[in-house]
Amino acid sequence: MPDAIVLALPDSCLVVLIGAAGSGKSTFATRHFAPDEVLSSDAFRERIAGDRADQSVTGAAFAALHRVLRHRLARRALTVVDATSVGRSDRRPLVRAAQAAGVPCVAVVLDLPADVVLARNAGRQADAVPEAVVRRHLARLASSMRPPGLEREGFARAFVLRDPATVDRVLVVRVAGGAGAPAPDIPRLRSRRRSA
Repeated sequence: MPDAIVLALPDSCLVVLIGAAGSGKSTFATRHFAPDEVLSSDAFRERIAGDRADQSVTGAAFAALHRVLRHRLARRALTVVDATSVGRSDRRPLVRAAQAAGVPCVAVVLDLPADVVLARNAGRQADAVPEAVVRRHLARLASSMRPPGLEREGFARAFVLRDPATVDRVLVVRVAGGAGAPAPDIPRLRSRRRSA
């Protein structure tokens, strides 16, 4: 891949995808990870209610997601959580689960421009999220990105992707490390900050 931006991940870690609805988290997960590595909150809603957009089962969906997550982390299996995770309270139990299992927790943030996210969400056929909800996601994400940032929350590293072209250039590679091995030196990825 020409001009690839390499995201080096430990082969045993928790990857938390962070971004508003419509930012491309599920597309990113599908492109870079095996289906059995991805725990999607939408998929758990669909399993429980038959409708991935049914917010009435969100509590049950996340309870099920966290049960599966704990089992995967106990096996030291690379696991990706595909949910908005835009607030610190959303991320805290994920970071704690990784810490309890002794595996690094890595954030991949899709902090794309609001107009891009809103247009993508509006273009979804059946799965469009109300615009007001997406705007709340964007506001919570902006708050999360202010210093001191995600690494203060316990993430080993935070990769922040700020535009679609950068997202398209990402190449995820696995870095070998046995049980108990320290997390490899994962470079921080910071694309140029967009103007406000």
